[in-house]
Amino acid sequence: MTTRIYVRASTKDQDAERALKDLQDFAIQYGADTAVYIENYTGTKLERPILNKLLTESEQGDILLVESVDRLSRLTQADFKKLKDRIQAKGLRLIVADLPTTHVTSSDTMTGELMNVINSMLIDLLATMARLDNEKRRERIKQGLERSGYKPTGKKANTVKHARIKQLLDTGNMTKEEIAKAVGVGVATVYRVNVRG
Repeated sequence: MTTRIYVRASTKDQDAERALKDLQDFAIQYGADTAVYIENYTGTKLERPILNKLLTESEQGDILLVESVDRLSRLTQADFKKLKDRIQAKGLRLIVADLPTTHVTSSDTMTGELMNVINSMLIDLLATMARLDNEKRRERIKQGLERSGYKPTGKKANTVKHARIKQLLDTGNMTKEEIAKAVGVGVATVYRVNVRG
């Protein structure tokens, strides 16, 4: 059995490892090997590279340990159900550090089943609250920007690089991938410049 610790923050500017030490200390009580999965990715997306890796590497009876439900999910109800189904299919036991009812195990079948039902309801509720909180925060930011008159202008095109891409495209001696590498841009930029002419 392995305790698989999953820590997540939405952006690279945030510290995904902030709670890691506490979770590693917490995992000691389960007396198992630990594996750590650190991800800087939004919780609003079901498909996350590190979370997918954790689920792929997990085995029946392993523990999935998270600090709080919002570190695991800010998903829609439909996507959260898919995630829970994947966790259950792998035979993982979900333990949420800040939800003490998930820490309890019972040898009594009836008590164990009751705790499973309670935990499932609490986790669903907390996941919904995390999603709603995220939506409210985004709405407040949008409203604040609208009131301030701020208009995002987007990233400006690098005219020097675009000119160089056009030159290399006109020669016809290089693939778009080679041009992207030579100019230091993504292949999509080369395609965009090619379409615009």
